[in-house]
Amino acid sequence: MADPCIVAIANQKGGVGKTTTAINLGAALAELGQSVLLIDLDPQGNASTGVGVDPKDRTPSSYDLLSGETTVAEATRPTSIERLSIVPANSDLSSADIDLSARSSRTQLLKQAVREARANVVLIDCPPALGLLTLNAMVAAESVLVPLQAEFYALEGLSQLLLTVRQVRQAANPDLRIEGVLLTMSDSRNNLAVQVEADARQTLGDLVFKTVIPRNVRVSESPSFGRPVIHYDPSSKGSTAYRAVAKEFVARRKALKRQAKHG
Repeated sequence: MADPCIVAIANQKGGVGKTTTAINLGAALAELGQSVLLIDLDPQGNASTGVGVDPKDRTPSSYDLLSGETTVAEATRPTSIERLSIVPANSDLSSADIDLSARSSRTQLLKQAVREARANVVLIDCPPALGLLTLNAMVAAESVLVPLQAEFYALEGLSQLLLTVRQVRQAANPDLRIEGVLLTMSDSRNNLAVQVEADARQTLGDLVFKTVIPRNVRVSESPSFGRPVIHYDPSSKGSTAYRAVAKEFVARRKALKRQAKHG
């Protein structure tokens, strides 16, 4: 199998649809025939819950992967979704910043671990902070996908994230790029949401995915059933949107390969 495409899903602000995007993009890519590994790097373990992994069944975990106590193959477990597997997170991860900070290669730990991942796509669900865990994800990844909630301070927070990406490029991962910015929880009846979208597209251009994720009650409900929304309610607006994002994601990557091929 060729090297996997590794994408960090990151935003230092919580509640922007980061984990929801990781789960549902992963499930939608799996539906398109891709083998997908989801790495839960958030101490809250919401991605693990969202694909139905019981809290008692989260060892070995992503913390064990970072600390070198397990391999990615040993830490990977299947989910109920065909072609979607996960490295789950448990509460051990909450002390990772302190436990791992003394390591000389502390920002390279995940990069070393995921090299052996057996998947077409690896999606890393980052915690809502720009700490050691998110840095590990950015150093390991080839790109960063940024979910952005359509609200007043959205673009302000994005500038800090883009600065961090630039710093990671300079220090540890020169090839890191922005996969794209995905507008989430958007309500087209809300003038502010419409304005934020317009501002984002004007400022960031083609970096913004064409697809916008609507505010949708089915998307909010599905994690409590341990299922992505595209399995919980396949015909909901949220499901339709995440399927469209997956197709756009695949098309963008094909376009990138063509560009690289033609120099």
